[in-house]
Amino acid sequence: MTIRDRSPRLSRRGFLAAGAGAVAATAVAGWTPAYAIPLGSPEATLPAPPSFPDGIVLEQQAYQNWSKEIMFDSVWTCVPRNADDVVRLVNWAHQNGYTIRPRGAMHGWTPLTVVNGAPVDRVILADTMVHLNGVNVHPGGDPATVTAGPGATLDAITSALQEHGLGLANLPAPGVLSIAGSLAVNAHGAALPADGEAPVAGHTFGSLSNLVTELTAVVWDGNAYSLRTFNRADPDITPLLTNLGRTFLTSVTLQAGPNYRMRCVSTTDVDWRELFAPAGAPGRTFESHIRESGRAEAIWYPFTDKPWMKVWSVAPEKPASSREVTGPYNYPFSDNVPESVTDIIGRITAGNTQIAPAFGQTYYGVTVAGLAATNSSDIWGWSKDLQFYIKATTLRLTEGGGAVLTNRANIATVIHDFAQWFHERIEHYRALGEYPLNGPVEIRCCGLDRDEDVRVPSAGPPTIASTRPRPDHPEWDTAIWLNVLGVPGTPGMFAFYREMEQWMRSRYNGSDSTFRPEWSKGWAFGPEWPYTDTAIITQGLPDTYREGVPSDENWDSARAVYNRLDPHRVFSNTFMDQLLP
Repeated sequence: MTIRDRSPRLSRRGFLAAGAGAVAATAVAGWTPAYAIPLGSPEATLPAPPSFPDGIVLEQQAYQNWSKEIMFDSVWTCVPRNADDVVRLVNWAHQNGYTIRPRGAMHGWTPLTVVNGAPVDRVILADTMVHLNGVNVHPGGDPATVTAGPGATLDAITSALQEHGLGLANLPAPGVLSIAGSLAVNAHGAALPADGEAPVAGHTFGSLSNLVTELTAVVWDGNAYSLRTFNRADPDITPLLTNLGRTFLTSVTLQAGPNYRMRCVSTTDVDWRELFAPAGAPGRTFESHIRESGRAEAIWYPFTDKPWMKVWSVAPEKPASSREVTGPYNYPFSDNVPESVTDIIGRITAGNTQIAPAFGQTYYGVTVAGLAATNSSDIWGWSKDLQFYIKATTLRLTEGGGAVLTNRANIATVIHDFAQWFHERIEHYRALGEYPLNGPVEIRCCGLDRDEDVRVPSAGPPTIASTRPRPDHPEWDTAIWLNVLGVPGTPGMFAFYREMEQWMRSRYNGSDSTFRPEWSKGWAFGPEWPYTDTAIITQGLPDTYREGVPSDENWDSARAVYNRLDPHRVFSNTFMDQLLP
């Protein structure tokens, strides 16, 4: 299989030109997504779906993922108004031989929605973010909960929670993510407890998937597709908590805990050799930050020596040196890429990869200057406002890497070994005059999906979450996220990711750790493209969810649930037919 799109398509210029008149003609109708061509328009280039359900808007739209590596000029995209519309849509698709792919923020890298190289003439995307986005907080229960439609953003959910004095302890950086999309790939943040920090009821340091107390999905009932609500004690729910888009959620209920204030201190003056030092080393090490604050992230720009280190800590009162913030996205120099950086990116993608060191040094300089200019090196505010810091205008790069599950005491060793390997390899290629990588290294940690964090009766943690604990290694309590970014189109990039993935799968595979993919990022790298290593997709990756796990709670049991709840594979695509046959 290949992820490269070689299917006949209308050119982007042609589609945009065709769509211009349609957009102008429908602008007064209310919702008008970019490049929309309505069903029945003479400008439409795809075969019209027969007898499409009445009352559901259907238009031909462009599609692109976050890194713009999966792009289609035209895919049929509909806008269900409510859960009943979704049920009608899915039954129509089953009867007419179509597949339905839920569409959220499109902030991902993997071909879990649509697949480059696969035909889309019998694919319908269902945009969940226009109407299926309601949020209702229930603050008086034990636990307090919030119920949201699949297209509700994390921004909207946490803002609603904050109005009731509630929050979430471990959030991914982009608040634009839809909740259903976040659960599909077990989205997470950079949060561990500090040494001695007591757990707070309602919170988890694991992924968002572990907060779910109830969800509703469209499933096969033996005669047709219908709505079914699963509570957390239902064994069928655990594969749905992280589902890779192999189902269609229409409602999600999450538990929440008390909101709290945080401080985030940024530094850019510690050499990576000190920061990523071995266990027990003195100095301002990553290990010491975890010990003291628990919440930390390193962004190490290529061919520079001093990473941008963010350290969050719980701070009920504002420190005298901190600047109070009242909203998220407090690093505008990172969210809105300067022209000096985009100019270099253009030259890199044009083939001048040897300027990669200048790219890293420029971005480091922009960060140092930006922190000073915006007075953002020491900020204080509510938890969501410090955890959300990536916007849609942030530089869009490709990512490779994954999660290392290990013991908290092993964090420094895992990070040190990776940093040393990465530095050696990148310098090796520089000596050859090659620059396959030109984006930063990102290092974060979070907890695992502990069942004891769930405040309602539970059938167990999410079955195929990267953050699922290993019962045979109860001492493993931490996921270390090691990711490397690169400019899309850089020659040799995917070959480097392949080398890195193979090293990580070999190094972190034993009594002290294991390696799992980060579902939303790049994995199963072949020599030229991600998601093409058949051995990893069909054997190596599933095996990581079989090792040390009972047979009724592993990869195979999850696959059996997906196939029972969707035996006609309405919620699938050609890539998932290989990954989850």
